Amino acid sequence: MGKTTKKRRGPHPTAKAELDVPVRVGQTVEVEITGLNHEGAGVGRIEGYTLFVSGALAQERVRARVEHVKKNFGFAKMVEVVEASTYRALPPCPLYDRCGGCSLQHLDYAEQLRHKQQIVRDNLRRIGGFQVEGEGAITVHPTLGMSDPWRYRNKAQVPIGEENGALVGGFYAEKSHSIIDMEACMIQHQANDEAVAVVKKLASELQIRAYDEQRHTGLLRHVVVKVGVKTGEVMVVLVTTEEEIPQRERLVEAIRGQVSGVTSIVQNVNPERTNVIFGKKTVTLWGSDVIYDYIGPIKFAISARSFYQVNPAQTEVLYNKTLEYAGATGTETVIDAYCGIGTISLFLAQKSRHVYGVEIVPEAIADANRNAELNGVENVTFEAGPAEVVIPAWKEKGIRADVIVVDPPRKGCDEALLATILEMQPERVVYVSCNPSTLARDLKVLAERYEVKEVQPVDMFPHTGHVESVALLVYKGF
Repeated sequence: MGKTTKKRRGPHPTAKAELDVPVRVGQTVEVEITGLNHEGAGVGRIEGYTLFVSGALAQERVRARVEHVKKNFGFAKMVEVVEASTYRALPPCPLYDRCGGCSLQHLDYAEQLRHKQQIVRDNLRRIGGFQVEGEGAITVHPTLGMSDPWRYRNKAQVPIGEENGALVGGFYAEKSHSIIDMEACMIQHQANDEAVAVVKKLASELQIRAYDEQRHTGLLRHVVVKVGVKTGEVMVVLVTTEEEIPQRERLVEAIRGQVSGVTSIVQNVNPERTNVIFGKKTVTLWGSDVIYDYIGPIKFAISARSFYQVNPAQTEVLYNKTLEYAGATGTETVIDAYCGIGTISLFLAQKSRHVYGVEIVPEAIADANRNAELNGVENVTFEAGPAEVVIPAWKEKGIRADVIVVDPPRKGCDEALLATILEMQPERVVYVSCNPSTLARDLKVLAERYEVKEVQPVDMFPHTGHVESVALLVYKGF
């Protein structure tokens, strides 16, 4: 037994004495909240120990139940508001306290926008080492929000399961894979809700079994719905474990008859034991392979698996700001790293001499070329491959970029790409970011030769903790 005890990797997380922290799991504490973290949880301190309290707001005193403790911080769930913030709002969604989708519905929307601006400022100061106040500071503009911050999402990805023998579909409870059955989501486009409800009803009627991820049994894993907000076209994607769908013809006919605006019904087959939604095989069961939508004047073809921004109204705001920061007048050569399906590239092409887009995913480049052809845009060139490899090859061919635009995933830019940018020395760099922490980290690297002029936060995902930003950098030698 002594040997077993010695092999223990660390103290039990609930043991107050071993961890030497002032709280324990299950304890209810009263704490004053001084701020919000990037996920929207309240930040409080007990005897100097940081406690993140979900559901709490800055300038509140709350009672909270401790749920998890670590050496330097812990997590708690709010039980009662003792003294409420003047910015506290009543969440309109009846499932708000159970669903993990929206962490900020209880915060007044104008204050959400201010909070997101502050998140960007804090990351620039803390991670990037930038000055954000006083003379010589980077200008971080107020967050650009929506006049109506509801029903903005054009894509729903709804897991399907069974509960007490009945089929359920909704979103996962916070930090779990427990499905919260729902008929409506207040940030989803109504067309998405309607299509998901129809498929759930039809699957029940036709006795199509839902997927059980624990047992790896059943057929219907997810229902994915995409809507072209400007065109009204709807795509329904059935993600299944097998190719064979019982009574498939009846199901397809019923979807056609009951989902308004449907122009595409697609099946994606994913037989793997995985949390990844899509499998490798996609088949169109009826209608078109794609639906169409517009961002500004640019038309895009959207397939079942292609990436497309989920908030097209705010995407137009973001891309117009990107175009403004690029400073294009019609004579510039622009490189768009991480170009995806060409969304930013085609926007930039409106006012540039030529745009070169690079993306590591070949399927996305195929979509980008299709979208360029769709819009009759000829002053773009797309190439598949790693940006840090393709861009130097372009340089060897004599291509000199006046502007480089980057829009990387949450992990930020590859180090080799940052080195390539510093070597190519374009007059301007425009950095589009979905993660303020990696934005700050990468800007710190680029600041070796570039002045970070300003940063514009954009609220792409109202009522969540996420914030998009676009930053303008100007070469110090110009």
